[in-house]
Amino acid sequence: MNSIEDIKDYHAHIYYETGSKNPAESLKKGMEDLFPKASFGRWHDHPVGPHPNGSFQVEFETELFQPIISYLALNRGDLVVFVHPNTGDALIDHRDYAIWMGEKRELNLKSLERPDS
Repeated sequence: MNSIEDIKDYHAHIYYETGSKNPAESLKKGMEDLFPKASFGRWHDHPVGPHPNGSFQVEFETELFQPIISYLALNRGDLVVFVHPNTGDALIDHRDYAIWMGEKRELNLKSLERPDS
């Protein structure tokens, strides 16, 4: 059985497309103002790694989970948000422990497979 102590931190990936980048920019700005302890990644206008859309990433400690998830739930609009814990096993974190807000997307999990799997 897994323990919540296994969670080092979280990533939230906010997906956008060409027509929804402005709302994504507004969401990111609001989060940067409210959550200065979170770490905000750069813009990826095309799919990167397992992610099927353009996105930006927010990395945050476990104590910020409730406020950040609550903020995203209330302010994401039509944007799709993918959230996962970081336990040290990227494949399981993305495949089994994921939380989706909005339409679930198909991830490219092959990019996360371990050579021994």
